[in-house]
Amino acid sequence: MKNIFLFIRQYFNFISFILLQVVAIVLLTSSSKTHETFFAGAANDVTGNINSRYSKLRSYFNLAETNRLLAEENAKLRNELPSSFLSADSLRLTVKDTAVNDTLGRPRKYSFLPARVIGNTYTLQNNYLMLERGTLQGVKKGMAVTGPSGIVGVVVESTDHISRVMSLLHRNSKVSAMLKKDNISGSIEWDGADPSYLLFKNVTKSAKVAKGDTVVTSTYSANFPSQLIVGTVASITADPSSNFYTLKIKTATNFFTIQFVNVIENVRYTEQMQLENSGKN
Repeated sequence: MKNIFLFIRQYFNFISFILLQVVAIVLLTSSSKTHETFFAGAANDVTGNINSRYSKLRSYFNLAETNRLLAEENAKLRNELPSSFLSADSLRLTVKDTAVNDTLGRPRKYSFLPARVIGNTYTLQNNYLMLERGTLQGVKKGMAVTGPSGIVGVVVESTDHISRVMSLLHRNSKVSAMLKKDNISGSIEWDGADPSYLLFKNVTKSAKVAKGDTVVTSTYSANFPSQLIVGTVASITADPSSNFYTLKIKTATNFFTIQFVNVIENVRYTEQMQLENSGKN
């Protein structure tokens, strides 16, 4: 209390000046419509600016929840895409699949499950992501993982609640891909150099490829649905000792900031892999 009185005593003239200014402004605005309008407008500008900054700050801290809701909504919409179902072969006797059918009676081939990224590396030679979704939530080894902008990797291990994903930024990662404009296929790999770029190998020199061309997943992948974005062509290198190009691909996925993904299940993955592996024996 003593300090308060000392403060008032020390700054008495300044405090008196401020109080008299406030009183003068109040009297001026109450007696003059012009001044009342001016000060009301100034007050509205100040409070509006404060509210705008508060709203932006609040929106920033709500981004995580907003991203989570968007990821769930995207998974829901992807589950409704026609490409997530199989068209029945009208030339053969068909048996109803045990998977959920769409309104046209087509059995489902792909299911999309949203998941939060809780771990991610991109500076190593062999990089992984950790997802907060495991076997109890439907995740299995071999499932594909894609982000809001493009593909991310493949699930290699899953516990009850956590899954480990081999990132595209892994020296052992290989994904079948193709040029979107003419379906010429090749293999997506990583050379361990720049996390923003992948290599698209074994692209035939007959391809009319150009910088900026879009690269997507091919129909040959057992993990990924076709036509998912991989990235765009950044440079083209011709191998003089072969008939193939090696393309440098700018990744569509930003591996530095990714927070939410979709885990994709091919309901016929096991069947396809068993048949492919039987041919290797």
